[in-house]
Amino acid sequence: MTITPLMPVYPRCAVRPVRGEGAYLIGERGERYLDFASGIAVNLLGHGHPHLTKAIQEQAATLMHVSNLYGSPQGEAYAARLVENTFADTVFLTNSGAEAVECAIKTARAYHSSAGNPEKHNLITFNNAFHGRTLGTISATNQEKLRKGFDPLLPGFAYAPFDDINAALDLVDDNTAGFLVEPIQGEGGIRPASQPFLQALRDICDKRDLMLIFDEVQCGVARTGHLYAYEHFGVTPDIMASAKGIGGGFPMGACLATEKAARGMVIGTHGSTYGGNPLACAAGQAVLDVVLEEGFLEQVKATGERLRGALEQLIPNHDHLFDSVRGVGLMLGLKLNSDSRAFVAHLRDNHGLLTVAAGENVVRVLPPLNIDDSHIAEFIEKLSAGAASYTPPES
Repeated sequence: MTITPLMPVYPRCAVRPVRGEGAYLIGERGERYLDFASGIAVNLLGHGHPHLTKAIQEQAATLMHVSNLYGSPQGEAYAARLVENTFADTVFLTNSGAEAVECAIKTARAYHSSAGNPEKHNLITFNNAFHGRTLGTISATNQEKLRKGFDPLLPGFAYAPFDDINAALDLVDDNTAGFLVEPIQGEGGIRPASQPFLQALRDICDKRDLMLIFDEVQCGVARTGHLYAYEHFGVTPDIMASAKGIGGGFPMGACLATEKAARGMVIGTHGSTYGGNPLACAAGQAVLDVVLEEGFLEQVKATGERLRGALEQLIPNHDHLFDSVRGVGLMLGLKLNSDSRAFVAHLRDNHGLLTVAAGENVVRVLPPLNIDDSHIAEFIEKLSAGAASYTPPES
């Protein structure tokens, strides 16, 4: 056989982590990497956080999984806590971000169908979005690199330029169910939407009884200095998908909705074998314990400002390579004047610094939310050394 035991769908690099300690990953040969990628915004408390580790260990020794045929004290308590701290009235627990987005799409369609309007099934989404890798979520994006080879895709989506309200409104018709949007595009290049754009989407949804869905899979769970990014913009969705950092590294996600938006999600309309299992809920509760602690969100904002300031000070020293900084809180993007993927590989392979490439030649900077000034100083030192030793590939 020539195919690898692990299906070869990832362009895996030479980094092979076997252990994590706080803001660091350690490879097979003992090499240390400063992890400002965090599993792409997943390990928001770093690696081996004692409270999260203890919660998972204790729950694993007690009860890991039961069927959703039975009552769920753990799921009920966790969902109630999410409801208490967000706009939502109800929560469906999933295993991933893509599943959370799938549930959000179904919830929006079911809302209209339950009112006798099944023709209202189209969602307007936005260029360069990333909503997941399932057939439904790749249908919700117009990125050819995600869609190629998987035709025919699912109908029911229309695409507008991101942050262009006139283009979005031009697509609204009698078949529109609502909008699906990332308040801050992650894979698309750390691009925050403008507040007027999101507010205008909210206004048209209110006017025409449409559903506003926020995909906060990457930008949610304290990464912006708010529990969820919608608070940063002052615009509340009807439905929201959450995942990545929600379990601090344990696979889980959630679809949150208002009571009105979830009116069509009744018995038999949706389900998940593993979603909301006791082990996942223990991880989720432990994450909330930390991020809802007094002062934590304010610390994320302050740390984000210091990191942004350090990046902005660095740019003039390497202005042949660096263009600008974008983003909110500890979801930052460093825009380059050349290919970001090549530079990310250079930082990783030659300077022990882990970051993530994104669209528009942006380097995603997504550190654990509990980093301190010593980590920022080390990051800037490695980034500066990387820039000084880097020769962009010829185009």
